[in-house]
Amino acid sequence: MTWQTAKSWKKGYEQSYFRPDKKRHGVILKNKLNISNQVELSIAEEKISKQKAKQLFDSGDINKTEIGTFAGLSFIHAYLFADIYGFAGKIREVNIAKGDFRFAPLMYLEPSLAHIDAMPQHSFDEIIEKYVEMNIAHPFREGNGRATRIWLDLILKKSWGKWWIGILLIKMIIFLPCNAVS
Repeated sequence: MTWQTAKSWKKGYEQSYFRPDKKRHGVILKNKLNISNQVELSIAEEKISKQKAKQLFDSGDINKTEIGTFAGLSFIHAYLFADIYGFAGKIREVNIAKGDFRFAPLMYLEPSLAHIDAMPQHSFDEIIEKYVEMNIAHPFREGNGRATRIWLDLILKKSWGKWWIGILLIKMIIFLPCNAVS
């Protein structure tokens, strides 16, 4: 997509979200870092969001999170991305898709989030079903995956406690790169 194509979208509205990618002749999301290259933005976004995720846990701010609700997910998203995007923690205002898959249409997004909030989260299957529904809703413009994985982890820790920590340790051991053990 070229910048000219992006300009023809809902005039004014999409322009408020996008800026030209000068090196690739496309568009990227407007950001507080004033980066105009998608590769550079992706690198900065990954670095900053990982630092903010570590800070979220290290500072104890993670304990302020409402577990299993959209409000909690919004708090996590804002924490991770507030230094990068003006829309951090806010419900998206456009329809979005990834490849051929369309996420929850905007007109159904808020009712979907209310439904997801009300879903039970007692059993493992209920928790995973809730996570899948939140992933399909994709409530934010960018960064849904990173924020939702932390949200899921909190739900699992609350419901599974020590068992969940054990599962995480096993996963870490299994997926450690070979050179990390020697």
